[in-house]
Formats: sequence, structure tokens, C-alpha cells
Amino acid sequence: MIRLTRTRLAVFTAVLLCTTAAAAVDFPTTPPAPGPAPTLSLPTPSSQVLSNGLEVISIHRDGLPLVTAELLLRRGSALDPGGKAGLAQLTATLLTRGAAGRSAPQIAAAAEALGGSLDAGAGWDHSSVAITVTTPRLPAALALLAQVARQPDFAATELERARSQALDDLHLILSQPTRLAALAAGRAVFGDGAYGHVSMGTPGSLKAITRADVQAMHAAIYRPDDAVLILTGDVTPAQAHKLAQQGFGDWSRPATSLAAVPAGMGKRTLPPVLVIDQPGAGQAGVVAAHVAPPRDDADYYVGTVANAVLGGSYSARLNEEIRIKRGLSYGAFSSLDGRHGSGLWIASAQTKNPSAPKVVDLMLGQFGRLGQALVAADELAARKATLIGSYGRSLETTAGLAGQLEELATYGVDLAEIGRYVDRVQAVTPTQVQAYAAAHLDPASAHVVVVGDGAQFAEAVHKAHPQAVQLEAAALDLDRPALGTRATRSHSD
Repeated sequence: MIRLTRTRLAVFTAVLLCTTAAAAVDFPTTPPAPGPAPTLSLPTPSSQVLSNGLEVISIHRDGLPLVTAELLLRRGSALDPGGKAGLAQLTATLLTRGAAGRSAPQIAAAAEALGGSLDAGAGWDHSSVAITVTTPRLPAALALLAQVARQPDFAATELERARSQALDDLHLILSQPTRLAALAAGRAVFGDGAYGHVSMGTPGSLKAITRADVQAMHAAIYRPDDAVLILTGDVTPAQAHKLAQQGFGDWSRPATSLAAVPAGMGKRTLPPVLVIDQPGAGQAGVVAAHVAPPRDDADYYVGTVANAVLGGSYSARLNEEIRIKRGLSYGAFSSLDGRHGSGLWIASAQTKNPSAPKVVDLMLGQFGRLGQALVAADELAARKATLIGSYGRSLETTAGLAGQLEELATYGVDLAEIGRYVDRVQAVTPTQVQAYAAAHLDPASAHVVVVGDGAQFAEAVHKAHPQAVQLEAAALDLDRPALGTRATRSHSD
């Protein structure tokens, strides 16, 4: 026992000495400079069109016997009719819940037998269903993909189950201050335009959707002359064309015209600064949003770099100012979402209720700073390195590769851009970033939404921003451009 105790003491002493020695070392206080940008080696995507109008896009990557197959439709939630928000997403969800006489469990079992799983969903401007399998199982996977996309059952029981799940998800989202603030900010930016509604649906709209609505949405979106079959991985262009013909060649083009893409931007009625009182909320969500250029804008890469500087990563300016320097949030970030016609810039942070006014000012201050002064060369290089590294990682999987092609194909961007990303990002200059921010991120044009326990911050927000108005969270009607309530001045009017 004594020998064992002495041995433990010796080990402890050695560890302590090593720790002390390590503590004496002078560690660097700044991160190392970014290394050289990697060189991407990607073949130019192949694009072919079947007689029914289906476009087939493929990138051949050998080395692993894996292929991702994605059927992309160039219409999505922007097509939701008035009062039926969430219809496109619900329609996509139901594709894998029964098709061609197969039940949802049978479809899931069939995908599992192929070594994959079917994923279906809808964004603002697209809908999709995808699967990743080994190369020998690709023909069977495409047959399954064709069945769920072309022959969905839309069984009443599955519709009710999907509706119930969507309502549960929505209930959780509406209870979260930052998520609710983001939904309100989207309405503030786009007004009564197609991008202004809640794409996941609202309590009222989800309950109003019928099986006939789902069938009509499917007929409008899922058609070969507005679809793209994306194949990435161990498949050649010739094989891609042959497989597409086998799985989708007999898919008839409808006689009806394609649904028109509605204007994303509409008439705006909400004030520039909005307080939504959610009594008892433990924290406040702060969101600041701007209209952004569309995805096919010539300055898309400038905007991408500008966002990287502003709030695209942990080390970007918003997080540096709000979290790292002041400890006011666990994270403050921004994103740039390019769409058809116009897009959305959005910055968000969650903070203590009393800190909300300070976070609003810090957020707007960073918008203004980006348009008033040039970004330092070392800061710009670091943010570019983050972008390039993230992009490179996204291309490492066949699914990631398909995702990049999906965005290009949705917005009609030259497919060859997938291999030009690094050069485009590296070419952006500090002067371009400043000019872009001055044009698109003026703090005076921002739409600010703060959601939380208004008793703890509303008066301070109104004092700093006299134009601010207050709404009650419990009375919001997300189906209406003005959110269904009469906005009133905060506190002392």
C-alpha cells in the first residue's frame, strides 16, 4: 500500500512539473496567418436535356463507388397561395409518406435496403427529393426516386400526421424569441410579397390545407419541363443520361403552362423598428434585416465576403463585438440569402432582456462600420480563408457537391461557377466590400425586430429609436402583412 501511494505521488509530481513548465511557455496571442488558398480540381458539370424537358446535370468523381441523386424542381414555397402558407413544404414532406401503392414504412424500408434514405423538402425557390447510394444500386434508387416524386398517394391519414407534426414544430419555433423575430423580420422586409409569408406555415394556414390543395401544388411544381436530375459521384455523363432516360424518360410534360414565379417583394406596412412583447420570456431575440440583391447578382461574391466579415463565422465582427468583447450573447451571426429578384440579409443574436437595446445599437453600428471604412487586409484574408475552407469541405461529399449544383441550377447561374469559387472570393477587394455595404447595409434602411419580455427593454428601445412600435406576441397573425394587429407606440406615447 505504501509503495502504491509513493508511486501515485511520483506520478502526480511529474504531471505537476510538466504542467508548470507548460504554463511558463509564451503562447502566441494572435492566430497564425492564413495559408495559401487550396486549388480546386473539379470537372466542368455536364448538362443534357431529355425530350420531355428534364435537364440532367452530372459531375463525374471516381475513387469511391458512391452517387448522390437529387431531383430538383425549380418552384417552392414562393408559390404558396394566400392563406395556405406551408403548402409547398407539406407537399414535399408527403412525397416519402406513401407513393405508387407503397406505405411510408415500405418506402423507408426500400431506401434502407439500398443503403440510403430519401430526403425531401422545399425552399423558397425549389423543391427536391434526394438519395445517396453505392453505384451498383443507383438504378433501383432512381426508380424509387421517380415513384415518390411522380406517384405520391397523399393519403388522408399521412396528411393529418404531417400536419400535426408541422404544427408541433411551429409551436416550438414561435416560443423562441430569435426565431419569432426572424419570421417577423422577413415580413417587414418583403411585406405582402411572396417571400413575406411564413414558409413553414402558420397555425391557421396549416389547418386550412386540404388534400386537394396538396394535389394541386404537386401538379404545379412536379413536372419534367421544370425539373433537373442532379447526379454526382461515380457516374459518367453518358451513364447519367441513360439512367435518367430509364427512370424519367416516360414522364409526360403537362399541357398546362408553368406557374408564374410571383414577385418576392411587395408592399411593406411594418415599421422599421418593431418590439414584440412576449411576457415572461427568459431572453430577448434581436434581429436586423435588409433587402439583399438576388442570387444571380454580379456582385454576389462581394456580398459573400462582406457577410463573412460582418457575421459569417465565430471570429467575424458581430460575434467579436457582442459575445467576445462584451459577453452579451452566446453567439451573434449574419447570413446572406440570395433569391429570385431580391434576397435577404439578416443578423441575429439572443441576449438577456435588459441587454436588448445595447445589442440593437451594436448590430446597427457594425452595419454602418462596414460601409464607412475599408476592411484591413489581414482581417479580409482571414475571412476569405474561412469561406474557402468551408466551401472546400462542402465539396468533399457527393451530397455536398449536389447541394452546390442545386443552388446554381435553381437560379440559372453558370454551372461552371462551381469551380471558380476560390478565384472569385480571392478577387474581392476592400474597396468593393465597403461600396457594397454602403449600398445595401445602411443602418437607416434596416428592419429591426426585438422579441422578448418587453417590460424589461421596450421603453429603452423606444427612447433610442422613437419610431419603434410594439405588438403583443399572443395577438400576432402571421398570415397578414401587418401581422394582424394594430401597432402602437411603445410605452409613453
